[in-house]
Amino acid sequence: MTSRKLRFLLAPLAVALGSIAFAADSTAPGQLSPPSSTSQKAGDAAGRAARDAEKAAREAADATKAAAEKSRIATGKVSKALAEGVRRAARKAAEAAKRLEEKASTSANRALDKSKDAARTVEEESKKASAATAEALQRAEESLKRSAEASKEDAEKAAQVTREALDKAVEATRSAAKAAADASARTVEAIKHAARPVGTDKK
Repeated sequence: MTSRKLRFLLAPLAVALGSIAFAADSTAPGQLSPPSSTSQKAGDAAGRAARDAEKAAREAADATKAAAEKSRIATGKVSKALAEGVRRAARKAAEAAKRLEEKASTSANRALDKSKDAARTVEEESKKASAATAEALQRAEESLKRSAEASKEDAEKAAQVTREALDKAVEATRSAAKAAADASARTVEAIKHAARPVGTDKK
C-alpha cells in the first residue's frame, strides 16, 4: 500500500478523533454536565411538596377564619341552628388543618438541605394549628350541646369559649400559612442553588 493511499484511509479517522476531542474540550469553565436524573427528581419533589404545604396552609387559614367569623355573627344569639353552623365550620377548619399537618410532614421529609430548616418550621407550626383547630372543634361541639340542653346563660358562656378557641386557631393557622409561604420561597431558592454550576456561587 502506497503512502498516498494510507493517508487517504487515515484522513477520516483523524477527523473523527478531532471532533471527539473538540466536544470534550468545548465545555465552558465552571459548567457542569446536565444534572443527574436523581437530583432533578429530588428538586422537583421538594418543590411540589412545598407548594402543596403552602396551599394547604392557606386553605386551613381561610377555613378557620370563616369559622371564627360565623361564631362572631352568632354572638348573643342562642340557637341550635347557629351553634350547628359554627360546629360544621369548625370541623371544616380542623380537617383542613389536619391536611396541612400531613402536607407539611411530607414537605419536611422531601426538603433539600438549604430549605430543610424552613420546612421543619412549617411542620411544627402545622402541628400547633392542628391542635388549636381540634380544640376549637371540641368547644364548638360542647357549645352545640349546651344550646339544646343548658340555660341561655350557660349556652352563651359555651359559645364565648368557642369564639376564644377559634380566635386562637386563627392565629395558629395564620402563623402556619406565613411559615409555609416562607418555606416555599426558600425551596425555590434551594432548587436554583442546586442547579447552579460549580464555581458560580456568590461569595
